[in-house]
Amino acid sequence: MPVMVRPDQGPQAASPARGGLPARPAARQPGAGAPSLRAAVSRRRFLRDAGAAAAATSLLSTLAAALSSEEAAARTPPRYTKFPTENPWPKYPAFRFAFVCHQTDDPFFVPTRIGAKDASTLLGTSFTWEGSASGEVDEMVDSFLDAIDNEVDGIACCVVDPKAFNGPTDQALAAGIPVIAFNAEAPAGSGNNALAYVGQDHFAAGAALARRAVRDLRPGQKVAALVASPSSSTERARLDGAASVFKAFGAELSQVVVGTGQARAPKAIAAWYKAHPDVSFFFASAGGTGAALAQVAEDLGLAHKGVRAAAFDIDPSVLRAVSRGVLAYTIDQQAYLQGLIPVLQLFIYNVSGGLVLPFDADTGHRYVTRENVGRYLLHRDTWEGSSTTPVLLSPPEKIQLA
Repeated sequence: MPVMVRPDQGPQAASPARGGLPARPAARQPGAGAPSLRAAVSRRRFLRDAGAAAAATSLLSTLAAALSSEEAAARTPPRYTKFPTENPWPKYPAFRFAFVCHQTDDPFFVPTRIGAKDASTLLGTSFTWEGSASGEVDEMVDSFLDAIDNEVDGIACCVVDPKAFNGPTDQALAAGIPVIAFNAEAPAGSGNNALAYVGQDHFAAGAALARRAVRDLRPGQKVAALVASPSSSTERARLDGAASVFKAFGAELSQVVVGTGQARAPKAIAAWYKAHPDVSFFFASAGGTGAALAQVAEDLGLAHKGVRAAAFDIDPSVLRAVSRGVLAYTIDQQAYLQGLIPVLQLFIYNVSGGLVLPFDADTGHRYVTRENVGRYLLHRDTWEGSSTTPVLLSPPEKIQLA
C-alpha cells in the first residue's frame, strides 16, 4: 500500500481517482494575481544593486518605490519568534508527487520522509512513498509506472540501476511529468534523463573520507575498503573517490567484500583482519556495513591497537562508536535534505510553468567526529531521524570547520 502524506489543509482540494491517489489538478497554471513585494532587503542594498545595473534603471526605480512603501514596516525579528506563514503565490493546485525508493522501510530514510513531509506541509502538496523494501528494481519500476499512470505532478526516484529507469524516465518526461533522482543517480553516460540529482556526491564523499584518513597514515600502509555489494553504484563511486586519494598518497588499498547480512558482515570483517593484522585503516563504503565495522572494531579493540576505522552515514550504533573513539569518524549525507529539496524543486517547476528547472543539489559529506558527535546524540529530533516529533534546536554559537 502506498503511503500518502498530505497536510490537513492544502491550497486546493482534489477528488479521488484510481490507485488511491486524488485526481490530478486540471489546471497546472497558477491563478490570476501577483504576490506583494516584501521589504526583505534594505533600500541601501537595493539602490546599490540598481547602480550596478544601469541598463535596468526604469524597472529598478519602480521596484525601489514599491520596496520603499513597505520598508518602514520591516524590522529584524527577535530570534525564535513564531510567525504565521504567508504564501507569496496566487492560488495553485494541490500538487501531488511520488517518491520511488529502493529501501522503503530502511531507518536511513526516516529523515528523508520527514523532509518531504515538512516541505509538503509548508506548500500544501502531497506525496506517496513507494518502491521496494528489499532493493528489487522490478518493484521500483512498477511503482514508477504507477505514478505515471496516476498522472502525478512530479517523480523523485532512487536511480539505483544504470539502465532500468531510462525508459520510465523518458515516458514521464514525454507526459510532462518532471523527474528528479534522489539519493542515488545513474552513472554518467548511462542515458538516464532525470532533470536533476539531489543527494550526496558519492565520489567526492569517498575522496573526503580518504583525505581525512591520510592525515594519520604513512605511504605504504594498508587500507581495507569493506564492500557490501560490488554492483552498487553508490559504493562504487565512493570507492573510486577514496582510491583516487589513497593511490596518490601511496597507501596500499584492498577491497574486501563482506556482504549485506547483519550476521555475515561482522564475521567476514573479523576473519579478514585475522589474516591481515598489519592493516592500518578500515572504512565501510555502505551505511549498513558501518554498524558491522563498529561492532568488530569494539570487539577486537582495534583503536587500542592503533588501527583506525571510519564509516558512512549516521546509524545510531555508528554514532555511539564515534563518541567512544571506537570509530574515528563517519560521514553524514544529510538525508533530511534528500526529501525536502525534491519537493521544493518539483513544486517550483510546477508553479513556474516549467521555467525554473530542477538543479543538482549535493547534500554534502559532513565529518562527524568525537568533537561534534554530541550534537547528534544529545537530542531526539526529526532533522537526523531519531524522532518523528518536530523540535527547534539552537544553532551553535561558533561554526567550526572540519
